[in-house]
Amino acid sequence: MREQVLRVEDLRVEFRIGAEWYPAVDGVSFTLDRDETLALVGESGCGKSVTALSIMGLVPEPSGRVSAGRILLDETDLRTVDEAKFERLRGDRMTMIFQEPMTSLNPVLSIGSQVAEALRVHRGLSRTDADAKALAVLEEVKIPSARQRFHDYPHQFSGGMRQRVMIAMALACEPTLLLADEPTTALDVTIQAQVLGLLADLKERHGMAMLFITHNLGVVAQIADRVAVMYAGQIVEEAPVQEIFSRPAHPYTRALFATIPRLDRTEQSLAAIAGRVPPLNDMPKGCRFAPRCPLCREGCEAPQVLLAAAPRHLARCHIATNAFAKELARA
Repeated sequence: MREQVLRVEDLRVEFRIGAEWYPAVDGVSFTLDRDETLALVGESGCGKSVTALSIMGLVPEPSGRVSAGRILLDETDLRTVDEAKFERLRGDRMTMIFQEPMTSLNPVLSIGSQVAEALRVHRGLSRTDADAKALAVLEEVKIPSARQRFHDYPHQFSGGMRQRVMIAMALACEPTLLLADEPTTALDVTIQAQVLGLLADLKERHGMAMLFITHNLGVVAQIADRVAVMYAGQIVEEAPVQEIFSRPAHPYTRALFATIPRLDRTEQSLAAIAGRVPPLNDMPKGCRFAPRCPLCREGCEAPQVLLAAAPRHLARCHIATNAFAKELARA
């Protein structure tokens, strides 16, 4: 049995539009074990980053709020802790790699001092000891000539090297939970592969739990153990990564796979998902994907719930779960 690091239960995060509150994340639940990677997948605007910001206690107030649910980190309910305790947890037991490192790194501080800062704050190390540990972490994430570049500034690094610095900052205190918000989006495919390999190696070495947010299904195949597909603030499908790729159940998941170009075909037309993610203040009453779904039929006007499509495979679609149930009955 793996040790459970994170449990999110019925999370609801709302934002104010005019005088009303509307949910950007609505009833999201999942668990994450030590030495496990859960990929959170979906289009932009589906609530992936907001979910991560909620876990980190970074939902901007007063325009946003976590209005319901529980977020348990090693059995500590993060919704019940005060800001002072949250500051002790952030950067120590849980850390986050943001999407664009140039906006997350301080341009007037050297990269070495930024990595060492977490060690001084959370571990109480002296400047000399913190610098020595920071240098070791920079070498661990494979910054070339780390000792010589310790006092360089963010603008002197390439995009891939800046992302490695962000990873070093996140791992300096050896957290139990790492949240990675599309850390490879702005990188070319070669550097992307290097960063993914580095994250996988470091996760295994440190035994972390990792929530990996992405819209790239190719990345998911390389790094994830389980996949949760989000649409319009809800998880619409969850399964082990092999199950998702071999038997996607929800029509939205299938549509995402259909948009991936096939390298084994010389002629093909690129597929697209018609329409767009509904705005917060105009969500459909029933299935939120129904207005864009080619399988929409009677029953889709009712709210959908996550049901078992197969063992360890959940889908928020009555069509998909009924079809899988009939398939299993025939087998």
